[in-house]
This record gives sequence, structure tokens and C-alpha cells, in this order.
Amino acid sequence: MSKSSRRSFLKHSALGGALLGMSPRSYRAVFAAEPPSERVRVGMIGVGNQGGPKNNMKYFLNNIVAMCDLDANYLAEADAFLKKQAGLTAVLTDDYRKLLDARDIDAVVVTVPDQWHALMTIEACRAGKDVYCEKPLTLVIGEGRPMIDAARRHGRVVQTGTMQRSGEEFKLAVKLVREGIVGRVKAVNVTLPGPNWIARAGRPVPDGDPPAGFDFNRWLGPAPLRPYNRNRVHYLFRFYWDYSGGQQTNFGAHHLDIAQWGLGMDESGPTSVEGSATFNADGWYETPDTTDIRYTYADGTVMTCRQKPEAKSRDQGTEFVGEKGSLFVYRGGIVANPPELLSGVEPPKITSSQANIAHVNNFFDCVKSRAKPAADVEIGHRSATVCHLGNIAVRTGKKIAWDPQSETIVGDAESARWLTKEYRKPWSLA
Repeated sequence: MSKSSRRSFLKHSALGGALLGMSPRSYRAVFAAEPPSERVRVGMIGVGNQGGPKNNMKYFLNNIVAMCDLDANYLAEADAFLKKQAGLTAVLTDDYRKLLDARDIDAVVVTVPDQWHALMTIEACRAGKDVYCEKPLTLVIGEGRPMIDAARRHGRVVQTGTMQRSGEEFKLAVKLVREGIVGRVKAVNVTLPGPNWIARAGRPVPDGDPPAGFDFNRWLGPAPLRPYNRNRVHYLFRFYWDYSGGQQTNFGAHHLDIAQWGLGMDESGPTSVEGSATFNADGWYETPDTTDIRYTYADGTVMTCRQKPEAKSRDQGTEFVGEKGSLFVYRGGIVANPPELLSGVEPPKITSSQANIAHVNNFFDCVKSRAKPAADVEIGHRSATVCHLGNIAVRTGKKIAWDPQSETIVGDAESARWLTKEYRKPWSLA
């Protein structure tokens, strides 16, 4: 990027306002006002599901110059979408390293299974690329600090894809809580949805051969080698421990992140964690059906995180409970109890894409200004840590004593082994 492009910046407030409520087709007209020389040139790593045309591609649409995926069908769909909606042609590849080596790419968007997040982010930082990495930032807690170190050492901007950080309802809720709208916060309640594996997969299928055009061995990467099964890949990866942490690290990465933010714990975390869980009786997938996890912070604040299959969208979110009442924030709104707590507060006008657009604009802003983004890599690591600690507690059945300063499990060497994960050779964080 030229020096002038780093100095100049299309104000995110004006751009965000112009984009609210727009379809992907109409994005082109808005971005046409920004000269190509001023745009952040983006390489997409992973263009299926969350990375694809219905999700991340929409928000990076007119900045995309290259795309990578190990599934040829995903790559073809993404290519067709980019040509139709933006009138652009991108370089296509199945090797993300080509994007990192390219001198005409400023930033990469990492939207791949969790076992790849740390490796790709660290390699991108070393290659001089800024990074927008999907949540959860890590597969295990021990990956977070090396990611932070790489970002700082190489002076890179790393935004975690927890877009609720840029959502107007969440920003307002956190502001109100910190200003004392509920008084001193005594408890936090976080509600997550149950798994949707059955809705997506139906029933188990036998292992088999990967379809033509899908490089399953490279998809596994650092994860253990095992036979291909269509119900373990693509979206369904998140319900198997080798690749993800279930809804605890999926929606928990959002709602527990808001809890951390509201409690002023972006540089810290709880001191103890304990909980229970139920699992699919037939073992069709590995991560929990339900959870009931209790986090205790040093000041005595207790946060309870429950995964409830019956929870509707408006039930899922973060509730701050204090001496004066409670404030619950979810995607789309804020509810106070008693309602009078919100007297005189003007609720934000929310559209379905507002948070995503604002979060991507914040990333572009910081790529140009070199400021830390709304969900900086350190924040993403701390919030992911809370998610992972909950999973460790329910998987071990133990009460976990956590030191947020040294980031260690205290007095339990067996549980401490869950902080890291052995990579399949030849992959390594070193």
C-alpha cells in the first residue's frame, strides 16, 4: 500500500451508514467512490460457509484480489459470485501460502476450521500481512500468546471476527453497564444455543473417500490423521474436538466476549471455572448438547454460561445483573429489568448486517491508521480463553483454578495438559 493510502481513510461512519441494509449487488456503487489505489487489497483464505458469498465475502467484496480454498466447488462458487456482484476477477488457488507470498496483497481473511487459525495468522504476520481471523481465535489456549507475539513483533493489525464488538446494541449495553445502570455487577448470565449437527447432517454416515476436488489431507493440516467423513468437515467440523469446541467456542466466542468486555476483563479473566455437560447419547458428534458452567472472578462476580437447545435467537445473549436490576443484550436489542432503567436511553436502530459491516470497516480503518482494532488479537485470545476453560472444566469434570496473569492452570498438571495440543507433523507453531 502506498504512503498516501495509509494516510487517507474513507471515514467508517459515513461508509457504514451508506452500506446499512444494502444487498451485495449494491455494494459496488458505494465502494466505487473509493479509488482503487486507496483500497485495502484482500486475499480470502477459505470461501465456503462463513467465508463464502452469504457471509464474509459480502463484506470484503470490492477489496478481494485473490481467493484460496481446498474445495474446488467452493472456489468456483466464490469466483462466480465475485464476478457477478462486483465485476471483479481474482487470482484463485488452493495454496494459502501463495497469498502470503504475493506483494500485491495487503491483508488476508482467515475463515477456516479452528485448527488452522494460529498457524495461518502467525505465518501471515511474518509475511507482512494484516489479518482478519474468524472466531474463536484459537483451538486451544496455548496458541493465543504466540499469535499475539507474532502480531506485535511484526507490527501487524489482527482483528478477531467477533463482530458483536462493533454492534451498536452491544456497544451501548457495555457503555451503560460500565456507567452503572444496574449498579455494581454481581452476576452475569450467558445463554448459548444447542448444537445444530443433526439439523445439518441428519444421521451418521460411514467413512469414505473425499470427493474429487477436495484436498482432505491438507484440510486436516495439524489435526490428527483420520479417514474422511462428510459429517466431520465444512460447517460440521465445529462439533468435533480435533477441529473446534462446539457452541461453547462458536456462539460463546461472541456472548462470553461481551461479558468479558462489560466486566472490564479484556486483559484478564476468571480465577476459577467448574461445570457440567450432557452429550449426544449415541456419540454422533463429540461436543456437548447442554452445559452449565460457572466462572468466578477475583472480585467475587459469578458468571454462569448455559447452553440450551431450546433457546431461541432472542434468548441468546449476555445479561448483567446488579444491585439496581439487570440488562440483557442480544443480537437486535437490549432489555432491562425493571424497564425503567432504560428511561431516556434511545435504542440503536439495528439492521441484520450492521455489526459485520462496522467490524470490517474498523479493520480497514486500522490497516490504514495502524491502530489496534476493536477486537484486537489480545482481546480475541482472552475471550477464547474463557470459552476453552469452560470446555476443559466439563471435559475433565474438575474445578479449574486459573491464574489470568500467568495464564496457567494452578495445582493440576493433568488439567494443564489441555492448554496445548500436539500438532501433526510437519506442522508446528515454532
